[in-house]
Amino acid sequence: MPEPYDVITMGRIGVDLYPLQTGLPLARVDTFGKFLGGSPTNVAVAAARLGRRSAVVTRTGQDAFGEYLHQQLREFGVDDRWVTAVGEYPTPVTFCEIFPPDDFPLYFYRMPKAPDLEIHPAELNLEAVASARVFWMTGTGLCAEPSCSATLAALRARDRSGITVFDLDWRPMFWEEPSSTAADGSPDPAPDSSPHPAASARYREALAHATIAVGNLDECEIATGEREPYAAARALLAAGVELAVVKQGPGGVLAVHRDGTVADVPPLPVEVVNGLGAGDAFGGALCHGLLAGWDTARIMRYANAAGAIVASRLACSSAMPFPHEVEAALAAGSVTATNATATNPRPAPTTTPTGSGAAS
Repeated sequence: MPEPYDVITMGRIGVDLYPLQTGLPLARVDTFGKFLGGSPTNVAVAAARLGRRSAVVTRTGQDAFGEYLHQQLREFGVDDRWVTAVGEYPTPVTFCEIFPPDDFPLYFYRMPKAPDLEIHPAELNLEAVASARVFWMTGTGLCAEPSCSATLAALRARDRSGITVFDLDWRPMFWEEPSSTAADGSPDPAPDSSPHPAASARYREALAHATIAVGNLDECEIATGEREPYAAARALLAAGVELAVVKQGPGGVLAVHRDGTVADVPPLPVEVVNGLGAGDAFGGALCHGLLAGWDTARIMRYANAAGAIVASRLACSSAMPFPHEVEAALAAGSVTATNATATNPRPAPTTTPTGSGAAS
């Protein structure tokens, strides 16, 4: 049997077209950088940068952007054997606006349907998924068929073995609007208290198969109905996971384990250029620390530092740090954009330091 992968992620992929100018609306931007994007794909890149054998399960369009994504994955050392093409739909692109330190609007172009939502259960290599040391899936993978069925099939194949991470990844624009009526058209007599009952039901189903849940406060509310960090963590544990990781932005990160271990870790101060990739760097570093067998507090500090480094850079995928960079940030106690080494050109940083909190 082939050597198991350290990390297999599953879900969204696309091309990020990010402004090379900060503080401007898209209508006034005239230069863009092109990057590999998509949260679970970036997590695979982040883990690979930290020395982990990584692969991603996803789909692109059968077009030039799809070819570009394959090239980028190979350059980053991520196995692309399970990245297949869909002839009917184009590869998605995503634009953002960059207003440091905390305003980064995203504009997703995934119509009429994103190829990564066309993953079918029968196409999965369930043996590889089941044997991976870490399997990482996301909430977006549950938003449409056949991706939802494929994601749940992968979770069932894991059978709660190894480390199975559910990134709550709530993107409401990818989901159908919630209905307030019953199937027969009459008013629903007992609507779910969730902002999106259908999403919450799918999240609960997935949580029963996961060993770790990771999300910010909005995502925890969709999954559990709770926004207070400790209440959200307790609700995630009650839903079945062993470790609940609640990201709080400038408030840092809270991790609560079923064995009673609690790590409430403050953020690493950072001069922010673009906060959009911080959560993906956090995820890759989380996988790395879990595989290394570190204690929970050390993992959270390391993941916070990785997220802070990416927040100090323009891109997501190409900004993922190497181990020596994370260790240097931890030793320094902060991250400044002026001393962060980026692969791609980036704009001048904001001068207002803020905690990254590993926001996604």
